[in-house]
Amino acid sequence: MKTAPQLPIEVDSETGVWTTDALPMLYVPRHFFINNHKGIEEEIGAERYADILYKAGYKSAWHWCEKEAALHGLSGEAVFEHYMKRLSQRGWGLFSIEAIDLEAGTCRVRLDHSAFVYEYGKVGRKIEYMFTGWFAGAMDQILAAAGSPLRTLAEQTQSAAEEGCDHGVFVTRPR
Repeated sequence: MKTAPQLPIEVDSETGVWTTDALPMLYVPRHFFINNHKGIEEEIGAERYADILYKAGYKSAWHWCEKEAALHGLSGEAVFEHYMKRLSQRGWGLFSIEAIDLEAGTCRVRLDHSAFVYEYGKVGRKIEYMFTGWFAGAMDQILAAAGSPLRTLAEQTQSAAEEGCDHGVFVTRPR
């Protein structure tokens, strides 16, 4: 097993709050998170849950990219690259940018070793919908910071949880 470069994690000795870069963090076991995810999905349905997570993920990605861009002096594609690196370092899976065109408002992200697929297995459907809003939120924050009025939508087009697929794919396009 290769060891990834460590994330800068600070723990406040008075409060116990964990911080990575400029943001407070939570640290929970993967099975705990996925079991909660499955429980909510069973109660309200995957489609409704996906809608809720898209909006929340969009807002969170925008905020994260805004804070990280300011902290590290990043802009444009460098912000998106940094976001993919950090997501990959946090156990969600390995995210790689297959294509990105900020002027067109498009990108294609590949996901290997999905935490969701590790827990769900091959279930014949796209299960990483939690991430979808993240890509649109990140793209839109980067576009807004550059003065572009363009805004995007994101969707998952494939999942390693589907038969015949070995990785996930997410795409963004203009609204």
